[in-house]
Amino acid sequence: MKEIRLDKYLGEMGIGTRSQIKEMAKKGRITVDGTPEKKTERKIDPELTEVAVDGHRIAYAAFEYYMLNKPQGVVSATEDKRYETVIGLIGDRMRDDLFPVGRLDIDTEGLLLITNDGDLAHQLLSPKKHVDKVYYAKIEGVLPSDAAKQMEEGILLSDGTPTLPARLEILKEGEISEILLTIREGKFHQVKRMFETFGTPVVYLKRLSMGSLTLDETLKPGDYRPLTNEELEELKRHGKEKRTDHVK
Repeated sequence: MKEIRLDKYLGEMGIGTRSQIKEMAKKGRITVDGTPEKKTERKIDPELTEVAVDGHRIAYAAFEYYMLNKPQGVVSATEDKRYETVIGLIGDRMRDDLFPVGRLDIDTEGLLLITNDGDLAHQLLSPKKHVDKVYYAKIEGVLPSDAAKQMEEGILLSDGTPTLPARLEILKEGEISEILLTIREGKFHQVKRMFETFGTPVVYLKRLSMGSLTLDETLKPGDYRPLTNEELEELKRHGKEKRTDHVK
């Protein structure tokens, strides 16, 4: 890893602003390899250097990746004045620049990737990539018999917006039907708007997967864990693949 400034190292780990870190250094609160360091512009190798503040070692992570089972009532944002945010749920995060990859509505549950890797986020969210997103939903009423065919061909939303082909699987029919829907885009309130065109409003929505990443069933709403190396490698590989408009 290339060398970075000491104040950048500490700032990225959420220790404080550049001026605050400079003041800490003046007071001898920052050590580098056990020796007090007052020059915060000093460059260090994050992998080889031990940095501590007030005697507590500050480990460095260039990137962090978390799988979150987003609960209802929490917003997919880095900050919000009214509601708790998904970033606030990641209690042991090391970095202060994490963000959710894409958004889930406040009343939607399920898989959300939290990271600070902008390149990976772009690969997963780019309209050109058409990354699969699978949702489980409960809807009011019974869908038309040709609903799956219409979804495969792409439908028009109520405002005339066209959708890409999607795959619909009906799990249960009744007063409250249950379905699986696979889409490859992320228009505003898209899943809800798609079912509204059939007169079957969504009453419960949960995202199960995004690309190669599938929600860990052991995670309760609000729980999270770091991605495994295997999950991360597969997700990066998946994000770089060229996709077509046809849902598998």
